[in-house]
Amino acid sequence: MIAITDLLQDERLPGNYFAVDAYIKGDFEAGLLENRRGDRLLALPETLIQAIYAGIDKETGQAAGLVLFNCGRWWGKNFYARFVEEVSDYYSKPLAAMEMIEFLQCLKQCWKTHGWGAFDFDMDYYQQGFLVIKIWNSPFAQQPLQAKPACFLEAGILSAFFSQLTGRQLHCVQTSCESLQADCNRFVLGLAERLKPIAAWLDEGHEHEIIMAWLCRGNT
Repeated sequence: MIAITDLLQDERLPGNYFAVDAYIKGDFEAGLLENRRGDRLLALPETLIQAIYAGIDKETGQAAGLVLFNCGRWWGKNFYARFVEEVSDYYSKPLAAMEMIEFLQCLKQCWKTHGWGAFDFDMDYYQQGFLVIKIWNSPFAQQPLQAKPACFLEAGILSAFFSQLTGRQLHCVQTSCESLQADCNRFVLGLAERLKPIAAWLDEGHEHEIIMAWLCRGNT
């Protein structure tokens, strides 16, 4: 229960930091986007994303996915640092002191507000050492590469973000993609050695549920 004295002492009760109407501020005449702290934001048109994917695919061929993944890892490290700084400042406590539900809601709202789609966690495989993340309406899933899951950039972001969060070097592999008519994009996080078999299973055309069943069977 919240004490009346606490309400009188606190200058404000923190709300949803990443709420769209409060977080994003724009000056249409100047063509500027900023967050609520005054940091600059960058809007990426779909045509630019398409051009980036097409250019990397043309220049690097089969290595395109690896290039995008490594770009995502660099992006993810910086994203984690900004996320921690903003959230810790706003809620006046370190990330480690936040309740899990509070952290999860912040991350999901942050992802949505930045225009990266709807974000959720699948904890069904947590006891086996895997975290599955589901994303809908990803702007990066509209650019298929070589008939494989296309969200290499997001996989890199997630790998770096959760590696920083947990203090362990985690890898991330996408197992379903909206660009291939899946209902959502699914990403599996875990230790790199344990995720190695996924590449071959994807090449064979196996679906996410089968892949997870085999992963868990091989790691029990």
